[in-house]
Amino acid sequence: MIGAAVALVVLALLVQMSFFVIDPTRQALVTAFGAVKGKPRTEPGLYFKWPWEDVVRIDKRLLHIEAEEFELIAGDQKRLVVDAFARYLIVDPLKYYQATSNNEATFRSQLGNLINGNIRRELGTVPLQAVLSERREQLMRDITAFVQKPALDEYGVRIVDVRIKRADLPRENSEAVYNRMRTQREQEARQLRAEGDEESQRIKAGADRERVVLLSEARKKSETLRGEGDAQAIKIYADAFGRDPQFFAFYRSMEAYRQALGSAGTTMVLSPDSDFFRYFGNIGGQLPQAAPK
Repeated sequence: MIGAAVALVVLALLVQMSFFVIDPTRQALVTAFGAVKGKPRTEPGLYFKWPWEDVVRIDKRLLHIEAEEFELIAGDQKRLVVDAFARYLIVDPLKYYQATSNNEATFRSQLGNLINGNIRRELGTVPLQAVLSERREQLMRDITAFVQKPALDEYGVRIVDVRIKRADLPRENSEAVYNRMRTQREQEARQLRAEGDEESQRIKAGADRERVVLLSEARKKSETLRGEGDAQAIKIYADAFGRDPQFFAFYRSMEAYRQALGSAGTTMVLSPDSDFFRYFGNIGGQLPQAAPK
C-alpha cells in the first residue's frame, strides 16, 4: 500500500517534470547540461521534455531598451549630448541564447553599445541643425538600418526602430548659448526702444512743425480777411461820405457819443460850444452862436 503510494508520487513528479507549457508571450529552448536540445518552441501550447532537461523561456513581445546618455561631436564640430532608445523583437531565440546565455543585463549593455556607436557614427557626419530639423526622422531611419544587420546576425534580434529622445548641447554650452541669446535679445530690445523713441520724436517734431505752419497760415489768412474787411469798411464809409457828407458826419458823431457815453458813471468836462456837441442841439450840426456882449 505504501509502495503504491510512493510509486504514484514518483510518477506524478515525473509527469510534472516531463511536460511544460508555453504562453503566448514566451518562446522556449530545452537544454540538457548547458546544451540546447531540439528546435526552439515558439508557439504556445503543451510540450514534452525529459525530466533531466531544463526549459529556458525567452520573451517574444516587443521590448524596449534605454541606451545610456552619451556625448558626441557633430559634423560641424559642436558637442552634443544624446539620449536614445530602441524597440526590438527576439526573432531567433537560439542565437540570442548562444550570444547572451539569456543574461538580459549583458545583452542590454551590448545592444546599447551597438546603438550608441551607430548614432555616434551617423550624427558625426551631419551638422547640429540637421539633428534639430526635419532631417532627424531620416537620420533615425538610417541609424535603424545600420543597427539592424549586426543585431540580427549577432543576437537574433530584429530592431523595430531607434529613436533619439533628446539631443542637446552640454549644460555649460547651453548656458553660454542662453546667455548669448539673452544678451542679443536685450540689445535688440534696446535698439527697438531707441528706434521707437526716435520715431516718436520725429512724429512729434513733424506735428509741431505742422501746427506752426497751420497757425501761421491761419494768422495770415485772418490778417488778410481783416485787412479786406477794413478796406471794405473804408470803401463803404468813403462811398457813404461821398454821397452824403453831412449824414456821414452825423453818423460818426453818433458813434462817438455811444462809445464815450455808453458806460455808466462817465464824466466829461467840455465847453458847451465844443465841436463834440454840435449835434446835441442842432441836428444840422450848426454850433450855437455866441451871445453878443
